[in-house]
Amino acid sequence: MKCKRTSDGRAHDHHTLQVMRQQAIKAVREGQTVSSVAAAFGVNERSVFRWLASFVEGGQNALLAKPISGRPSKLSPEQMAWIARTVHENTPQQLKFEFGLWTLTLIRHLIHRQFGVQLSTATAHRVMKALGFSAQKPLYQAWQQDPVLVQTWETETFPAIAAEARRVGATVYFADESGIRSDYHTGTTWAPQGQTPVVAVTGRRFSLNMLSAISPRGELRFMLHEGTVTARVFIEFLKRLLVGTKGPVFLVVDGRPSHRAKMVKTFVESTQGRLRLFFLPPYAPQLNPDEVVWAHVKRSVSGRLVQSKDEMKRLALSALRRIQKLPELVKSFFRQSECWYIHT
Repeated sequence: MKCKRTSDGRAHDHHTLQVMRQQAIKAVREGQTVSSVAAAFGVNERSVFRWLASFVEGGQNALLAKPISGRPSKLSPEQMAWIARTVHENTPQQLKFEFGLWTLTLIRHLIHRQFGVQLSTATAHRVMKALGFSAQKPLYQAWQQDPVLVQTWETETFPAIAAEARRVGATVYFADESGIRSDYHTGTTWAPQGQTPVVAVTGRRFSLNMLSAISPRGELRFMLHEGTVTARVFIEFLKRLLVGTKGPVFLVVDGRPSHRAKMVKTFVESTQGRLRLFFLPPYAPQLNPDEVVWAHVKRSVSGRLVQSKDEMKRLALSALRRIQKLPELVKSFFRQSECWYIHT
């Protein structure tokens, strides 16, 4: 078996090298690995990291056939490779940092600690972008979550549920419930530098519980409830879900006690196959696209200073009805990366 040789670039003319550099940088910035890009262009990884270092320091001009002369890059190809590997394969805690997320400040500190190189925030940003990294909101996963159960659900359990639903003409819904309080706030707010903003809240705190179910076809059904969502409340929601739904209903829910209660099981059996319940793996809310419904509702309500429970209910109803009229939006909830298994 012959091994593919890599090139040091001397076999190519200046224009060809310029195009190679530009295309290689573009590929890495779009998320391809340095090793795959190096293999595709027939060069070694060090060459790609050298191009990345030049790009960070001089931008596109540094990739031209006759690069504009200037000060050398602050980071060597080996240092660029170390940064990419370290941030990708380690959490901050593994490197004895107290904070759990890779922020630019932390990455700058890491580079300075390892190499003695002081980078500005802007340069650190260019380094990470050049290496194909992007700032993303992390997914938080409960430590109790069993990855084997999650994989089994995605590859075996749910595909079997979907196949059975198609066979009997059932509608598959994913349901969830959530509560919102009058003092709930999310997001950020603008304020003068150095002056921590204070969000005004009413001293009369009140809450509202919400139940909803969505289908991959873009349907949304919901119910608002004042008070604890007990097994009896859940059964009332199930009765409403059956009204107006043609054919059987396959409902996917989490395993909270109110869903597994004996009276719920008795009610489901009384429907004689019209309703069936299926339970998600424990501690795996990311598998339920209905979670996104509550994120939308809470954003709509939390942006207001709610003065009464009636006003909160009105805002929540308005948000839910707005979502209900947008089936394409509901369908988009199933296109989250964690929910693609529903379509496979």
